[in-house]
Amino acid sequence: MTKAIFFDIDGTLIDCLGGIMDITPTVKKGIRNLQSNGHYVFIATGRPYAFLSQAILDFGFDGFILTNGTQVIIKNKTIYSEPMDKEFVKKAITEFEKLNIQYILEGELYSYMKNSCTEFYDFYDSIEISRKFLKSDYDIEKINTHKIEMLCPNEEAVNFCLSLMNSNPDYDHFHSIDAKALELYSKKNTKATGILTALEYLDIPIENSYAFGDGRNDIEMLSTVGCGIAMGNACDEVKKHAKKITDTVHNDGVAVGIKKYVLY
Repeated sequence: MTKAIFFDIDGTLIDCLGGIMDITPTVKKGIRNLQSNGHYVFIATGRPYAFLSQAILDFGFDGFILTNGTQVIIKNKTIYSEPMDKEFVKKAITEFEKLNIQYILEGELYSYMKNSCTEFYDFYDSIEISRKFLKSDYDIEKINTHKIEMLCPNEEAVNFCLSLMNSNPDYDHFHSIDAKALELYSKKNTKATGILTALEYLDIPIENSYAFGDGRNDIEMLSTVGCGIAMGNACDEVKKHAKKITDTVHNDGVAVGIKKYVLY
């Protein structure tokens, strides 16, 4: 029977901070084996389209679950897209600017980041994110935001971001690159909801679905799919929500897991 396999990017397929900037040849071969056996392979990531590397875009994945499930693309067709409430976004960024919080507004194709966000630009340049789909000049009234990333200059700013999310039950967050960097997203959409949308569209039963992940934003999908596979480098909290555990990203854990748990 046809299976659908979903892969997180950071800490799963690659590890930019750990020096793995591209999918390794062994992992590429494992994913190709899935496709040659007639199965679907998807990216399921917190990243927006703008932050996908050209190598990942060119690989030939069958689809993408982006910005934690707010956008679902199958065979180059967007089948689901739900932006955040625009008034909430506008009020949030007004406060961000007062507190000198750098922020990125992540949309469907483009993401939006002012030129003053120099630390963010430097970070994304360092992990080889192209600026092709980044815009610094935009009208907030004319764009849609699927997720917001914030980089706080101090504890006061961090506390404001946390209070903003705690007072809005429709939204959640997690810390990304460090304690002062946060991602804000809608609770309604997760990688799991995006996966369920894709499975329904493809008419694939959930018991034939698999997911590989390592982070907190992978918990929902690992516990929802037929077989959630945690990376060996995942924390214990993430691992307890998975049915299987594979090797680390540095030891080609995805390829190991494909052979052991998917194409066994």
